[in-house]
Amino acid sequence: MLTLFLLRHAKSSWSDPILDDYERPLNARGKRSAPVIGAYMEEHRYAPRLILCSGSRRTRETLGLVLPYLHDDADIRLEEAMYAAHDGEALLQRLQALGNGPDKVMLIGHNPAVQDLTTRLCEEGDETDLSRLRQKYPTGALSVIQLDAVNWRDAGSTPGRLIDLALPREILAE
Repeated sequence: MLTLFLLRHAKSSWSDPILDDYERPLNARGKRSAPVIGAYMEEHRYAPRLILCSGSRRTRETLGLVLPYLHDDADIRLEEAMYAAHDGEALLQRLQALGNGPDKVMLIGHNPAVQDLTTRLCEEGDETDLSRLRQKYPTGALSVIQLDAVNWRDAGSTPGRLIDLALPREILAE
């Protein structure tokens, strides 16, 4: 069984119109919500062994705020190609390239690719959550997907199940 943690970067700032999109930082809300997801992951004992993170500033900042809550031994790789991924296919191919890699992998990326990958992989799970993710994958949201496979090459060809959906706004409201 493989587990995929898909995290869309936390809310970013649009305050500087001259700043290149790649360099946009998190805004205040994003800086508050990313640690909430980290604490949620720690509380639920979600422990990725490999973290693939887009190289953009907002994804790196999200990673930096989540990381203190995760295992120290996670392998972290910044993946420039993830920034350019405009649909889930590129992310799926990256996962498949892991082959017999770690059984728990986290991707920190961007929409629409994160949303597209989630909807491609998830055939089962809470219908309300699946419907919500088909409509919108909010910033800072974490989906946890189990794949009935032992090798990442089989990702996408075996049924996936959404086992958890965590949204910072809802966690903070509890």
